[in-house]
Amino acid sequence: MDWPIAEVARMSGVTARTLRHYDEIGLLPPARIGANGHRHYEGKQLLLLQQILVLRALGVGLPEIDRILSEQVDEVDALRNHHQKLVDERDRLDALAGTVSRTIAALEQSRKDGHPMTINRPENLFEGVRPSQYEENMSGFPELAEEVGRRAATMSQADADAGHRERTAQMIRLAELMAAGHMSDAEPVQAEIDAQYRGLAELRAVSAEEYRAIGRACVDNDTWRAAYEAIAPGLAAYQRDAIEAYATTRLS
Repeated sequence: MDWPIAEVARMSGVTARTLRHYDEIGLLPPARIGANGHRHYEGKQLLLLQQILVLRALGVGLPEIDRILSEQVDEVDALRNHHQKLVDERDRLDALAGTVSRTIAALEQSRKDGHPMTINRPENLFEGVRPSQYEENMSGFPELAEEVGRRAATMSQADADAGHRERTAQMIRLAELMAAGHMSDAEPVQAEIDAQYRGLAELRAVSAEEYRAIGRACVDNDTWRAAYEAIAPGLAAYQRDAIEAYATTRLS
């Protein structure tokens, strides 16, 4: 039994255009192509599509998916591995939800008390957060993403982990300034943004307009926004506004 591309698109939620693209890059060739030129898929291709979609859901890019699938031998072992990754991701999201819930409760209590939020154990803000997501989703900035990828390829795991911790620490420092009532253009906030900008400038020159676009992405990019909001609600917009102020006063 086989299914035409339109039916596979309906069942999987993947557009026919995407399925054709998967065929064109050799990731998911159809079982056959009918006389009318339409692609048809059998059970084997549906199982393969399931694996592709699971890996995409885990944030794996198409080139890496192609490598993973080409190295697979046993389908059950592969699916078991995917299942474990999904369980791990579920546990991480559960922890992240708890982190956000605790932060919301603390912020609400601080507002009731009329005092800035006190962060007694900052390590609690990290639970479930993966700051590396910030770099993993830079499709809107291909040149910068290329530089980040080139730098990451030469780093040890210890250096990469240290970099992730520092970026998360930057986010927490901004959250503390926000909770303390500093406006986004205040000097302490702008000092943090300057440090972030200088870090980017070490990779490549970043114009005022590109930096503004990066700031807007903190809100518009779902992955980036989630990383900021996991630290403190409203932090994504606060970072965006701080970058806008920095680009206007120091880069323009």
